[in-house]
Amino acid sequence: MIARNLRRLILGLALITPVSSNAEDAMVQLSLSDKTGWSYFSDQVMGGVSEERSSFEEEGGLPILHLTGKVSTANRGGFIQARRKLDAPLPATTRGVVLNVRGNNQTYFIHLRTSGTVLPWQYYQASFEVSDTWREVRIPFDAFTASGRLLRKTPDVGALRSLAVVAFGRDHSADLSVRAVGFY
Repeated sequence: MIARNLRRLILGLALITPVSSNAEDAMVQLSLSDKTGWSYFSDQVMGGVSEERSSFEEEGGLPILHLTGKVSTANRGGFIQARRKLDAPLPATTRGVVLNVRGNNQTYFIHLRTSGTVLPWQYYQASFEVSDTWREVRIPFDAFTASGRLLRKTPDVGALRSLAVVAFGRDHSADLSVRAVGFY
């Protein structure tokens, strides 16, 4: 029990500590150049009132996904997101998600869906912090938590179907830029 708690503490610290390697070294990188591969939606699909605006921009020759909007928990809502379906299964050796991000000094989330997350409100979630400077964030799969008791404790790498960057869970203005996203 003590070893498990110590491991969780170390993983939590790793999530808030920038890693010096490059997101471009990811084993599998999701394209930000192919805008058609991304879908965008908010809690309005279920009656919420959050407003989402997504755009693709370019900075220094690199495509950037820019997710902005107003997240509102009114009317049982509270999210905006940009989601990308995975084109192929990930290698069994894949250990986690890697991002290169910046934003408005707030907390954002990655949501993973698998073949086992069949209901719209099922996902695996992990948070990450952003600042106004670019930084890499690596999130190991065992840092993700299931959205309900009907799901496995951690996502099955071989069953991953999509990844979403999400502003979630509280009233706030979202401003998140992503210039690389993938799996390591």
